[in-house]
Amino acid sequence: MKKSFLVLASTLTLYACGENGKNSDTANNQADTAEPTANKNIVPDPIPAQSSSENYSYEVVVPGMQIPWGFAFLPDGSMLITEKSGEIVHFKNGNKQSINGVPEVYDRGQGGLLDIVLHPDYESNGWIYISYASPEGPEEGGNTAIMRGKLENGNFTNKEVLYKAGPNTTKGQHFGSRIVFNKEGYLYFTAGERGARDENPQDITRDNGKVYRLNDDGTIPTDNPFTDNEAAKKAIFSYGHRNPQGIILHPETGEVWVHEHGPQGGDEINIIKKGKNYGWPEVTYGENYGGGAITDETSNPEMEDPIFYWLPSIAPSGMAYIISDKFPELKGDLLVGSLKFQYIEHLILDGKKVEKREKLLEDIGRVRDVRQGPEGDIYAAIEGTGIIKLIKEE
Repeated sequence: MKKSFLVLASTLTLYACGENGKNSDTANNQADTAEPTANKNIVPDPIPAQSSSENYSYEVVVPGMQIPWGFAFLPDGSMLITEKSGEIVHFKNGNKQSINGVPEVYDRGQGGLLDIVLHPDYESNGWIYISYASPEGPEEGGNTAIMRGKLENGNFTNKEVLYKAGPNTTKGQHFGSRIVFNKEGYLYFTAGERGARDENPQDITRDNGKVYRLNDDGTIPTDNPFTDNEAAKKAIFSYGHRNPQGIILHPETGEVWVHEHGPQGGDEINIIKKGKNYGWPEVTYGENYGGGAITDETSNPEMEDPIFYWLPSIAPSGMAYIISDKFPELKGDLLVGSLKFQYIEHLILDGKKVEKREKLLEDIGRVRDVRQGPEGDIYAAIEGTGIIKLIKEE
């Protein structure tokens, strides 16, 4: 298939995607458990997005935020919101309170304070999980980390670092990082390849460019795919990723789905499977910024294909699977934020196939996250604005 690409804006190069180096041969270090994929599905061609902005409006629920990266709802309906600069904001009864005790973050480029989720049994144990760019470690710079803690009287307490990727680097791109729990209570999180495309994503002895799986206390599940490989990072669940900034648990199948930034072109949606290789940079539908092939290969029988990819890139961030009866026209579909084109994208699904794309709330600003609230309302985090709520026009 003949590809067409759109050059990304310079501001997106820093915050939404990243830089690329020259290709070089690297050792795969694959474990025996990562067997070649059989019965691969045909990847559908990209489809254009149609406008549905006239069907929706919005109201600003939490104003005055700069880069609200992630947010979560507490049982009382209040929100915890991460500001990339390193602040957790508790929004309750119309008031914003800054939480004390947040860990130091490495706030550079795409790094900073990132995702936030509650433990599935939060009402019983009170655990809150965050991902962030951490400067902890002997090297300069930072890398992706996962911490859990508890909220007590406006303080983030009982803090435990569950995972810290290494080594640190002063590069400012590709930290990931989203978090989700699956139905069995395992914690999945993503870490981008930190701009080291030829070193990290294909090497399971190194962090970055991976999806990880932990127990909720940070220990390694005994059935993780690479626990028998002495040299491997035992928390890795899948590899060959570029910069995943969206993750969901599919409520019907129980699968973990991620989307990730491609380079110039080739953003992807992938279904995560144990021990599998998702190809970056050996296969891609994208090319180097400014033109020029990264590789001529878009598929490999030993690597997983995406179920969908975007051309041109939309720079996706945040993702929600909608189950709300308040929005029957969105139910059973995905909503994804676009940093580049500044809208919410509605991906209409037929099983695992994207049948149609719609643009909601065009030109609203860089959409960093999308979530369904506990009462079935749909919210989004907009850079320079804050948290908004989607309104359906009658």
